[in-house]
Amino acid sequence: MKIGVLALQGAFVEHEKILERIGVEAVEVRLPEHLDGLDGLIIPGGESTTIGKVARQWRLLEPLLAFARSGRPLWGTCAGMIFIAQDVVDGKPDQPLLALMDVTVRRNAFGRQVDSFEADLDVPVLGKEPFHAVFIRAPFIERIGKGVEVLAKLEDGAIVAVRQDNLLATAFHPELTEDDRFHRYFLSLSGTS
Repeated sequence: MKIGVLALQGAFVEHEKILERIGVEAVEVRLPEHLDGLDGLIIPGGESTTIGKVARQWRLLEPLLAFARSGRPLWGTCAGMIFIAQDVVDGKPDQPLLALMDVTVRRNAFGRQVDSFEADLDVPVLGKEPFHAVFIRAPFIERIGKGVEVLAKLEDGAIVAVRQDNLLATAFHPELTEDDRFHRYFLSLSGTS
């Protein structure tokens, strides 16, 4: 299995390390041709506006859309979740979005960098053991559309993980923990794991 990690900006190396640890070939994606032959793609956390602008500059927007529409799994974490959302509250006017997932996301929903936090989440698709999630300048989902499955919420009800068909989105950073269950769940979406 070969999984791409969009390597334009942000926490892509951390995703690569987890993928390699669980026996999956990780490929850094910077150009359209890097998408060839991939079984899935992760769009990491970082700065969503920067990721979108660099993707547009390097002519990656249409190839990323085509990749997702091919049915192969695509996972956005934190900024990646913003980048694949249909709508963004508090987004920048010139912020490129893929608009793949029928959700509305609020950027920096929990505050600034100093307001980052960790929380144990109940994520039934991962089993009974809570998932320890790291939130850094994290977004959350304000609205979900038809066909969007909620995978995890905070205690206050804020939606922080969702799935829609082959698309997965998390407001937090699973790559910053030793728990590889979200990565394994993502791999299961391809149907080849």
